[in-house]
Amino acid sequence: MKKKILALSFSLVLLMGLLSACGGGGNNAAGGGTNGAGAGNGGTTDDSKPVTINMFTASPEYTDAFNAYIAEYKKVKPNVTINLEIMQSDYNTVLKSRIAAGSTPDVFQTTAGGDIDTFAEYSADLTDQPLAAAMTDAVRANMTSSDGKVLGLPVKGNLFSLIYNKDLFEQAGITTFPKTTAELDDAIAKLEAKGIKPFANAYKEWWVWKHVFQHFVNAAAQDKGVTSKDLVNSFIAGDAKIKDYPVLYNNFFDFVDKTVKHGTDKPLERDSNAQISDFATGKAAIMVGKGAWDEEAIKKISPDIKIGIAGYPVSDKPEQATIITGADQALRINKDSAVVNETIEFFNWLYTSDYGKSWFSNVAKVIPPIKDAPLPELDMPKQMNEILQSEPSGDLAINYSLDTFHQKFGEIMQAYIGGSKTKDQAVTEIEQAWVQLGSAQ
Repeated sequence: MKKKILALSFSLVLLMGLLSACGGGGNNAAGGGTNGAGAGNGGTTDDSKPVTINMFTASPEYTDAFNAYIAEYKKVKPNVTINLEIMQSDYNTVLKSRIAAGSTPDVFQTTAGGDIDTFAEYSADLTDQPLAAAMTDAVRANMTSSDGKVLGLPVKGNLFSLIYNKDLFEQAGITTFPKTTAELDDAIAKLEAKGIKPFANAYKEWWVWKHVFQHFVNAAAQDKGVTSKDLVNSFIAGDAKIKDYPVLYNNFFDFVDKTVKHGTDKPLERDSNAQISDFATGKAAIMVGKGAWDEEAIKKISPDIKIGIAGYPVSDKPEQATIITGADQALRINKDSAVVNETIEFFNWLYTSDYGKSWFSNVAKVIPPIKDAPLPELDMPKQMNEILQSEPSGDLAINYSLDTFHQKFGEIMQAYIGGSKTKDQAVTEIEQAWVQLGSAQ
């Protein structure tokens, strides 16, 4: 597995080694922590010594929120300084380069699920820490390696669903969001009869594709009587074919075709911000491939918009139209950091203190990944909570494949809707990508 992380060009490693000279926790002399065999035990720390923790993340949307808890922790531990570095473009490449150069940050971010194993050898074992006990059961599972160790801590809880404009649906005479493919076709016709564009897309972004596809993966697994994890593993092993799953071969591609035909113009040129603008200004009624993280951005543009959430109509079975919840992004604590104990102590504080419990809801305004924390005062989390009282959550199937696969998947689907690949060509390449890129093993 280490070879996969280190398989980067020599020139890139040299370059990033220079860039990271100001960063890596493995070379942090500000110490006070414990290296070697005792590292990662969350042991006692010395409050009299200055400590610097370097934190490298890929979530610019939470910059202010991260800085807020960093400032609050300074009041608790005046000797601890936390340097926050955030990068979105090329984050994964830069992270792997820093690891290869021996400059692994004290805290770094990866996706959850399969990537928990990918970076296992660089991650502190948090299994017996208070922060692990504080996580909800579903979130803890997303942070757990294949050998049962908690090796990550969630950035946030999450919600994946279709997002729709209730007022536009009401104008079209649609009282409930469709749960089947036939009902979706009827809703599209009613919206267009009122001059309303049904779909706002962001297909320039590779990552929105995985958020759509996972809903269909869950339905395909249900139809075969297996778990989503087992189905994904069978594709990774090369033992499954998309054509044998009608929900994937027919329904998924039909849905994508509908969103393009009945969606905003030039879908490959519409990024996430453009999609949010299209939806918030009433240019389209449904946002595809997104989730709870977009509510604040939408309401900054249109504060009075009435937002609804719904599962994807993936088949003729209404029970398969489910929202999906869980944690798809993880922070990792570098097990070889000179300040590993101080870093674990910091996150134990965040995940168990009164401030930390309120931080998720009131500062970051995200779905808390921990128990006994209030939901934020936002529409989508509240509706999620109501829906889950009577309906199950769908499985967070994206966690069973690596983002190396998901990025390739997005690129293949972009080529499909751009017309440079047929459906069968896309299917063949998706199957190949799953085998080549889907697993850390």
